[in-house]
Amino acid sequence: MRASFVLSEVLTGLRRNVTMTIAMILTTAVSLATLGGGLLFVRMIDKTQTLYQDKLEVSVYLIDDVSANDKACNADPCLGLRSDLERDPAVESVQFENRDEAFERFKRIFEAQPELVKLARPEALPASFHVKLKNPDRPEVIEQTYNGRPGVSSIVDQSEFLERFFALLNGVRNLAFFVALVMAIAALLLISNMVQVSAFNRRKEVEIMRLVGATRWYTQLPFLLEAVVTGLIGAVLAIGFLVMFKAWFLDSVIGGLINTGVVGSIDTLDILLVSPWLVLTAMGISAVTGYITLRLYVRT
Repeated sequence: MRASFVLSEVLTGLRRNVTMTIAMILTTAVSLATLGGGLLFVRMIDKTQTLYQDKLEVSVYLIDDVSANDKACNADPCLGLRSDLERDPAVESVQFENRDEAFERFKRIFEAQPELVKLARPEALPASFHVKLKNPDRPEVIEQTYNGRPGVSSIVDQSEFLERFFALLNGVRNLAFFVALVMAIAALLLISNMVQVSAFNRRKEVEIMRLVGATRWYTQLPFLLEAVVTGLIGAVLAIGFLVMFKAWFLDSVIGGLINTGVVGSIDTLDILLVSPWLVLTAMGISAVTGYITLRLYVRT
């Protein structure tokens, strides 16, 4: 089988159906980029879970009077609470944070949103104890023991917030996979139509080749390669979209949250790890769809 002949047939088919080829490339690219975005979100979720795995705490927030007048926690009821927490057998460590320190941490977390920082005031943030438990799965021990104590305003279990936070991330991931599935179906239909149209436009050439002894595989291979080439180009575009997504959204929009450790980071290595799966998916689906279409609908 002459490779030059097959290559020329592939290029001829792509040029002849240029509008359908472009539509299929773009649809495939969007589908794979959305799939890649979902895979990147999976990696972000895994990294974020690892990030918080050893940092789960129970926050004991103090009333305004204590927050305003006892910034060093040197007097009761703050001092008494601190002593009791440090002696508690369920507690591994205790860290006091006054409202000024809380405000500085707030500014670091939201440094990428200066408008929000300008609206905030230290007086709006209470002093608190950050309590790390020996058994993070039992935050109710702190709530039952210290809730209602003098000086305590509220007790917040960070794991409840993280559960809602991860549920939000999982929802975004599932939405990305759903959109990728819908776009993949559209790409499959376009691949099938492109193969059928290409085979129909060259039916006379194929009939002549069959009459002179060409095998069915020899006459079908150019159509399969057309589908694979368009899928491969779509995969390359999808990888480019992911790079732009990282530069525009991850680095610019939520870069502050990543830098302060609120969420796990996605770097170039993650895109490189995802990219081969996108290429293999594009080539595999294109080849299988093209082959099935030729077997079922095209007599070549």
